[in-house]
Amino acid sequence: MRAKDKERLGALRLCMAAIKQREVDERITLDNTQVLAVLDKMIKQRRDSVEQYQAAGREDLAAKESFEIAVLQEYLPPALTAKELSELIVRAIAQVGASSAKDMGKVMGALKPHVQGRADMNAVGAKVKERLTSL
Repeated sequence: MRAKDKERLGALRLCMAAIKQREVDERITLDNTQVLAVLDKMIKQRRDSVEQYQAAGREDLAAKESFEIAVLQEYLPPALTAKELSELIVRAIAQVGASSAKDMGKVMGALKPHVQGRADMNAVGAKVKERLTSL
């Protein structure tokens, strides 16, 4: 607010509103994991919006959404490297005793708390599926 950066302030207010809305709707106080889930959801929505705006030729709106993505990502933990993600997947597969692609739900359930906010869940799912089909 003091820097008079209205765009950044607007993005942060949207974030706080989304967190507060979920707390009011569910009548709970969100912990860090749940806040990360809210941020992930907001980023995913904005990525979808960017694609739609670019397809419609609305670069001004796409730039606004991209800026909001950048602001929200500042509040996420550092992203996992490919090696770290691979190690987590191997550990989760061993932990749940997965032997085929049918066990993907179990593996994703074990992985989600460790990768929430640090990796794109769609990409994680694709890597888990690839790993399970090669077993």
